[in-house]
Amino acid sequence: MSDVAAVKQLVSKYNALRTEISKVIVGQDEVVEQVLLSVFSGGHALLIGVPGLAKTLLVNTVAQTLGLKFKRIQFTPDLMPSDILGSEILDKDRNFKFIKGPIFANIILADEINRTPPKTQAALLEAMQERAVTIAGQHYKLDLPYFVLATQNPIEQEGTYPLPEAQLDRFMFAVNLDYPSFSEEVEVVKSTTAGVQNEVNSLFTAEEIIEYQQLIRKIPVADNVIEYAVTLVGKTRPDSQAAPELVKNYIDWGAGPRASQNLILAAKANAALHGKFSPDIEDVQKVATGILRHRLIKNYKAEAEGLTIEKIITSLF
Repeated sequence: MSDVAAVKQLVSKYNALRTEISKVIVGQDEVVEQVLLSVFSGGHALLIGVPGLAKTLLVNTVAQTLGLKFKRIQFTPDLMPSDILGSEILDKDRNFKFIKGPIFANIILADEINRTPPKTQAALLEAMQERAVTIAGQHYKLDLPYFVLATQNPIEQEGTYPLPEAQLDRFMFAVNLDYPSFSEEVEVVKSTTAGVQNEVNSLFTAEEIIEYQQLIRKIPVADNVIEYAVTLVGKTRPDSQAAPELVKNYIDWGAGPRASQNLILAAKANAALHGKFSPDIEDVQKVATGILRHRLIKNYKAEAEGLTIEKIITSLF
């Protein structure tokens, strides 16, 4: 199959995928789109929102429709790294045997990831970056495709630990979930209290997803689009000459090179999922907020004046 035909097939399957997910998830169109962009780009996503906004249900539904092996890890203050990675035990012949932890799946739901201390959060770092884990000196490859979709309650809530910047940077997208509109909430209440459960169909295989990820990576990008993405990321760094006054006054720390890479990858995915054969500057702008949101650190002046990260990012366009 030619690349042109493959992109057309991807668009068709992507639209069918959105329809399947909408059987269970009401509204949240932008959230669903960013999660799927992350999946087809081969990245990870962090879903941020108060409890009860169907974050867990969304991840579960996405895993079902993609036909992937799914594991949920409920992060708690007493969770240990071995509870995630697995551990070695002595069998009846007194030999060490490795028992795999829940991290060995295609989609990992790291539920309420910021309720566990940094030591346990760090257990995910190698898996997220290398698609492998090292336990007792042994290197174990994880099955591909591999995604971590984490949910996080707002930091201000009781019993939460801020994620380290190194771990935040591993997430391609940070997606904010807002409360549903009045009509959406009415529909949610109707559908969840009627005793009828909507079933979703599996539309992909693991092999197909890997093929589409490779297809997206092969999509050509014009030099001016890459330069725009790199310039945009450079503007987020307060010590850069290109940084506007808003950034110099209100940002303590800007985005690193991984943000530039993710901008282009996500722009490629956004173009392909909408039937285009090369991304343009509009595709970069479309994905920029989700990719930069968790990589910029505001200073106390921005907090005091109620200036949001989203407003600062939008001003960079």
